[in-house]
Amino acid sequence: MATLCRPAVAVPEYVITREQTLDLARELHADHPQLKLALRLIANTGVQTRHLVQPIEDTLRHPGFTVRNARYEAEAKNRVPEAALRALAHAELTPRDIDMIIYVSCTGFMMPSMTAWLINTMGFRPETRQLPIAQLGCAAGGAAINRAHDFCTAYPRANVLILCCEFCSLLYQPTDLAVGNLLSNGLFGDAIAAAVVRGRGGKGVRLDHNGSHLVPDTEDWISYAVRDTGFHFQLDKRVPGTMADLAPALRALAELRDWNVSDLAFYIVHAGGPRILDDLCTHLNVPPEMFRYSRATLTERGNIASAVVFDALGRFFDDGGADHAAPGLIAGFGPGITAEITLGTWSRTEEPDRPPVPVG
Repeated sequence: MATLCRPAVAVPEYVITREQTLDLARELHADHPQLKLALRLIANTGVQTRHLVQPIEDTLRHPGFTVRNARYEAEAKNRVPEAALRALAHAELTPRDIDMIIYVSCTGFMMPSMTAWLINTMGFRPETRQLPIAQLGCAAGGAAINRAHDFCTAYPRANVLILCCEFCSLLYQPTDLAVGNLLSNGLFGDAIAAAVVRGRGGKGVRLDHNGSHLVPDTEDWISYAVRDTGFHFQLDKRVPGTMADLAPALRALAELRDWNVSDLAFYIVHAGGPRILDDLCTHLNVPPEMFRYSRATLTERGNIASAVVFDALGRFFDDGGADHAAPGLIAGFGPGITAEITLGTWSRTEEPDRPPVPVG
């Protein structure tokens, strides 16, 4: 049974607070007819701090897509290897032990993928498989876990390294003045996350089952417009209410394993905003504290796209995890509207698998 090991997360050194964000919005958009609404929405995100890959004065300038994408590539090459090595150490593996690298990012573009550069520079074997995921947005962290699980199911002794590199601040577009864009400017942060899925051995989340669900006719609710100035994020006002459609998919997947989705030991979910977590409490009938790790990520780092599930998972590890063999759920939500869902049990040892223990 494949095991998702302790992740490694890195955030850039530049920090912006909620108060600084609100002051900037007042300064830059003083004449905006819906400024009061935008300020209220930003204040209600619950985000206290976010990390940026460059100083705020550089972030607010737009030197063009060519310069921005070059910055993305340089920062990724500078920052990703350290997180990768920490994740490998957590899993007690080396680059030579990795059979596939999954590289996730929706905030910059490289071809060949970052995976090729990593193989050439970090000692991975030339035979290492490469799987870049670029267009699933915030859901891609969950998708990466699921594709790693699938690979380790097909090749039981394989090991997969997952890397998420999200520099959301490099997508800032000063001419995008819709309220949804102003909200996004106060919500998203930058981060890198890495984690290993081991086909054999390892301690962490034993991966049991996975699935996907797409809400029909919502593909334009979260999207990019690709223009001369780069990627322009587009967010429909209906997005915060999508848990009403996705929660039943979480419940249905759990029922395939005869689990009660309302009575699991842990929930690691994408924190796109506070309403997503609040609505999941209602639709899944679970107490708010069950989403404390995701909420802490949102508060301290903002929406860090595909890296959210790994940051929240790292907090779960730091907190000691759960009882051995206790069942839980990991889920990422993103464009489509898509959910990528993982079921697993907490493993404190490398002993043979046991059936899930009842919770509650």
